[in-house]
Amino acid sequence: MTANREFFYRKLHSLLGVIPLGAFLFVHFMVNYQAVQGPEAYNAAAKMMEHLPFLLVLEFVLIYIPILFHGIYGLYIAFQARNNTSTYGYFRNWMFRLQRITGVIVIIFVAWHVWDTRIAKALGQEVNFNMMADIVDNPVALVLYIVSIAAASFHLANGLWSFAVTWGITVSPRSQQIATYVTMAIFVIMSFIGIRAILAFV
Repeated sequence: MTANREFFYRKLHSLLGVIPLGAFLFVHFMVNYQAVQGPEAYNAAAKMMEHLPFLLVLEFVLIYIPILFHGIYGLYIAFQARNNTSTYGYFRNWMFRLQRITGVIVIIFVAWHVWDTRIAKALGQEVNFNMMADIVDNPVALVLYIVSIAAASFHLANGLWSFAVTWGITVSPRSQQIATYVTMAIFVIMSFIGIRAILAFV
């Protein structure tokens, strides 16, 4: 892979991770959080999303194609990376390593989640409160969902930090330190929203 092409792919990988995938994750968590208000609120929110105009086109352009590129190229980056946390246990080294680990977790989870929901919908099952309640009725599935939600939240939050550095938004050490606090707060908030939402189905 030439240097110019790799530079372009890494920029595109970074951009797609924030827009549209980061935006989609936030919206998805917000829709799921309606479960806290009960089955009727969740079903109404899910139905609203299902009735968006040009839904299939939007899903492919804004979700499936970006996820495929971000995920596949992310795996390439993860397996090319040289993790040296055992030698240099700096905070950013650990963040780099955790970004790769959570990326792999999220890819596996997304494949499973799509199978459990979108493929099931294509086969005639309705995506509603009862579907999700049936999925997380299994304690193992519930634990895996919680771990995956935390992993996705971290991957997005830490990815935002990397995005800001990669795109020249945070250049100075001070601005990068502030970005660390902000993105870790995003991680905590997103994790809370996602985990609180999935526990509402129990």
